[in-house]
Amino acid sequence: MKDITITLENKKRQIYPYGTRVNEIFSRNAIEGETPVVAALVNNELVSLSFKVEINADLKPVSLYDPLGIRIFRRTLSFILAMASRELFPEKNLIIGHSLGDSYYYYFEGEKEVSSEDLDKLSGKMKEIIEADLPIERRVIAYSEALDYFKTENQKATALLLRYRNESKIPIYVCRDHTDLSYEPLLPSSGNASPFELRNYSPGFILRYPNSRTPGRLSTFKDMPTIFNVFKEYKAWGKILNVNCVGKLNLLSETREVKPFIRVAEALQDKKISQIADSIYGKRDTIRIILIAGPSSSGKTTFTKKLAIQLRVLGFNPVSISLDDYYLPNDKTPRDEDGKPDFEAIEALNIEQLNSHLLDLFDGKEVEIPIFDFKTGRPKENGRVLKMTKRNILLVEGIHGLNPKLTSHVPEEKKYKIYISALTQLNLDDHNRIPTTDNRLIRRMVRDHQFRGNSAGDTLRMWPSVRKGENKNIFPFQNMADSAFNSALDYELAVLKIYAEPLLLTVKPSEEVYTEAIRLLFFLKNFSTIPPKYVPDQSILREFIGDSAFSY
Repeated sequence: MKDITITLENKKRQIYPYGTRVNEIFSRNAIEGETPVVAALVNNELVSLSFKVEINADLKPVSLYDPLGIRIFRRTLSFILAMASRELFPEKNLIIGHSLGDSYYYYFEGEKEVSSEDLDKLSGKMKEIIEADLPIERRVIAYSEALDYFKTENQKATALLLRYRNESKIPIYVCRDHTDLSYEPLLPSSGNASPFELRNYSPGFILRYPNSRTPGRLSTFKDMPTIFNVFKEYKAWGKILNVNCVGKLNLLSETREVKPFIRVAEALQDKKISQIADSIYGKRDTIRIILIAGPSSSGKTTFTKKLAIQLRVLGFNPVSISLDDYYLPNDKTPRDEDGKPDFEAIEALNIEQLNSHLLDLFDGKEVEIPIFDFKTGRPKENGRVLKMTKRNILLVEGIHGLNPKLTSHVPEEKKYKIYISALTQLNLDDHNRIPTTDNRLIRRMVRDHQFRGNSAGDTLRMWPSVRKGENKNIFPFQNMADSAFNSALDYELAVLKIYAEPLLLTVKPSEEVYTEAIRLLFFLKNFSTIPPKYVPDQSILREFIGDSAFSY
């Protein structure tokens, strides 16, 4: 066997035998820190501590409180919860739902409520597993062995998912008698999977975990009824469509039943937009402005255009105002903590001018709306003249739409606020969810390449700052919405895969974002593809893949 060269973070190079495990290398080098090392980056690929290094590699430790470590922590908590449920209630099928703030929502299939007694048992069993500090081992088994196991254990969604995979070796994680798939490393043992809390949240419950800002403790619980109601509504759509996991979606593609599925999925979205328009119409005597907000790549622009059509059907004459036109000159833009212009801060907008213009428009006055020139970094000398009639209603789309500061001078009864999310109800299987963030990231990656010429690496590098802005400027205000719209389409990742995979393959191991690129590639492998030609030209998905009936 040949030797391999390992380069550590301190640039120190060492020679090791071929196949040396990561934990052996770390133990020989006494890797220390405030928190335990839970995984590693080998040439920027995230691996478990038991990973055998077989090539020359740069090796970096991942500690428990690193962003990647926190992700591993959360997945391990979910693994331990599934383990506890299987040991206590083998006849019940525990299903992960969606994220809800600093928590995951769970429910038992077919049960309307989870009793306090059962929840206490689950919590106690999880604490027992954590206190025992049990090893969590990564193993690789034959494809046929994995398929037989999950069929025998009645994990139908996992078995169906594997049906559309073709790797000869399937990675699994094992703790005591519990075995499950995991799509990224877990903690090496159960002992560090604390703190957590199980809290009743009818009809299921939530698994609470620390957030990235306070990784060692649980924050104060904040309810998020707007997001939860979106999820409940979308879950009802899932029952109509009879697709709740990726394996079932793949089955539709195989049986050529995907076209009717797409038509119904799109019709359900259109119906919801129509219902929101009806709600606005019901308050037509007072509402003069509709404020639309949502995170990056949630489909705000197409939603706004589709809502405008529904409003016209009801007799309105919608007029759009862009918040971008109310940017202050660049020399007056506030700075972030690094001294760079913070264009996402609400203080980057001329709020006083916006409020003055809105009140004048509502009074029937003629107003000259500014036009911001992004080349010069200041408003143009002449704007566009606007005057509202009784049939006009203003549509304003932007990240600050729900922030009370944006329209502080406008009476509340004149405003109607809409929050746009992209909250898929699909799971990979019963214990592995599809993160909403990943859905939006893949949308953004495809759109940025299609229309802005950005590479996958460009999008992955800017994504953390995008997420930081969302956490500051959008998510805190989502519960202030009068209506919420879910722009996710259950079939979309099977379409986006066609565009995203070639882009992700351009990211090389020498790039730091290779970690994310590999993770997303592995994630997309679970989907069978759906031809883009099946996507209707007015679909929100067309905003990202092109050939939309709308102009942007």
